Amino acid sequence: MDHGIPHHGGTHPHHPDGAGLLAVLLPALALLVCAAGYLLLARRVRRRNPVRGWSTWRTAAFGAGVVLLAVALLPPVAPLAHRDFRGHMAQHLLIGMYAPLALVLGAPVTLLLRALPAPRARRLSALLHSGPARLLAHPAVALLLSAGSLPLLYLTPLYGAVTAHPAGHWLLHAHFLLSGCLFAHSVAGPDPAPARPGVRARLVFLGCAIAVHAVVAQLMYGGFRVGVPAPVAEVRQGAEIMYYAGDIAELLLAAALVATWRPERRALAGPAARAAG
Repeated sequence: MDHGIPHHGGTHPHHPDGAGLLAVLLPALALLVCAAGYLLLARRVRRRNPVRGWSTWRTAAFGAGVVLLAVALLPPVAPLAHRDFRGHMAQHLLIGMYAPLALVLGAPVTLLLRALPAPRARRLSALLHSGPARLLAHPAVALLLSAGSLPLLYLTPLYGAVTAHPAGHWLLHAHFLLSGCLFAHSVAGPDPAPARPGVRARLVFLGCAIAVHAVVAQLMYGGFRVGVPAPVAEVRQGAEIMYYAGDIAELLLAAALVATWRPERRALAGPAARAAG
């Protein structure tokens, strides 16, 4: 770990005005397209079935996820993340933990299944039930891709190598977002998940993620084998952000998991199913 040299983000040459403007416009446009697409699908579902409609809470959750991504990817957070490790860590948590939970609670796959024509919905459902999709959506795989990548990123030179190039930042963002969504979906997502284990097993996987985050944060704070090219104070404060803000995000994920646990429904469904049979 560097003990006095500024973080590598401060050594980058300033982007030309056009490139800087593009770095703001592209993510803003992508987020607007995502939000508009979700709202159009929700409108289609409401028009198709006015009685059942689509949950306002789901729409609000997805919108909150888009807003969190906008906060992370647009100024002032995005420029700060390029030159300060504390900004990077705040951005990491927004993209990889907070926004994914909100987006997943919006149930976008369920919305898409209800909005599509029946033949296309059946094909999408068959894809979700395929072997590769079931494997990818398992909490163990999601845990490996999300929390499992943290030691490799922050305790080796990988972080400095990836973030030394502008394209590396976007690849890192994509990894954080996709793996975060996958883990949130596998643990507490309302969308269909054929390979999802029971609540107790999911709590175990969530506990493993909490442990990995805590250990990596403590190692970073203590300076043990840290591969981040930033001043000690920045790394320590970034580790504190990861430790405490990460705990809050994981508590929210645990709350979402508990909120989906309805054992009394299964207990009532058993006798009803037997009577029907």
